[in-house]
Amino acid sequence: MSHLNAFLESLITWAALTSGELATTALLVFFIILSTLEVSAPKEKLPSMGRRKSFQANINLFVFNSAALSLLPVSSLLLLAEQYSGNGLLSYIANPVWAAVLSFLLLDLMHYFWHKASHSFDCLWMFHKVHHSDPYLNVSTAFRVHFIELFIITALKAAYIILLGADKTTVLINETITTLFVMFHHSNITFRGEKLLGRLIIVPCLHRVHHSTERREHDRNYGFVLSIWDRLFGTCAELEPAGIGIKNNVPQDLLNLLKLGFTSDPAPAAPVPEHVKPMIAEAAYYKAKCRDFSPGHELYDWLEAERDILGVMYKDSLQRQPSRRQKLFNPKLILRSRYA
Repeated sequence: MSHLNAFLESLITWAALTSGELATTALLVFFIILSTLEVSAPKEKLPSMGRRKSFQANINLFVFNSAALSLLPVSSLLLLAEQYSGNGLLSYIANPVWAAVLSFLLLDLMHYFWHKASHSFDCLWMFHKVHHSDPYLNVSTAFRVHFIELFIITALKAAYIILLGADKTTVLINETITTLFVMFHHSNITFRGEKLLGRLIIVPCLHRVHHSTERREHDRNYGFVLSIWDRLFGTCAELEPAGIGIKNNVPQDLLNLLKLGFTSDPAPAAPVPEHVKPMIAEAAYYKAKCRDFSPGHELYDWLEAERDILGVMYKDSLQRQPSRRQKLFNPKLILRSRYA
């Protein structure tokens, strides 16, 4: 353990001697690597025109946000860390390694609760839905953030720095790690051992669920780096999403994406009738029983059971009016798409 502490302390010391330019270079290299993997071995084959428009819109939004944040002196988290370093809760922890680990865990936990709040409160979802509006999930989607949401996140991080008294090096390391993981889990890739790795961290297959067009699916997997928060608080879901993006048509240019953050959502889909829910619960129980009640599939069982029941109820009307809704509620098509 002493050798590990010595190694981590030397790593922190090395990071303190390097500038933010190294972190920026590392992020750029990682972005290029992920972008290349998306082209050479994508999880989902995206239309080239759609992916190109997504990249253009997301990068334009990133440039705009960077310029907007540069106008606010308080937005410089590193300068803030220099001023308040050593004056917060971390000053009571003598070991710098444990202080750095604790600061990262608390930051990641703060990101989890902030992300969950963005889905729970309409005043926050109004801006957060801009991030979810990308129909072509890819590494650049990580930067598809409305500037109002970015201001709020920056203010929260500023409060976090002041409260903990995090130093410049700790803030730089935490921001670099978080950004790396956000790019990683938005990327359109898959790899061997992905689900196993997802037991600890947020991987692309977990975050794809979070970008589902179905609210009961995208209100899951809120973590930024660690998946343990979702598992601890019961918000983890492992399934293939019904679709990516938001249901209404959305713009793919900078100006209209900024406007989108100030518009309200259309009326939500009609809820499942109360008298149908007991049937769904019974069907979900049967599905769980067939798997000997193995944990981790509860949400998946419920969603499959719901679609099966609704598919039977609305079978006649869906056959008369073939549409995307038919594909959504037709159990055979669902199973075919998920297990093909």
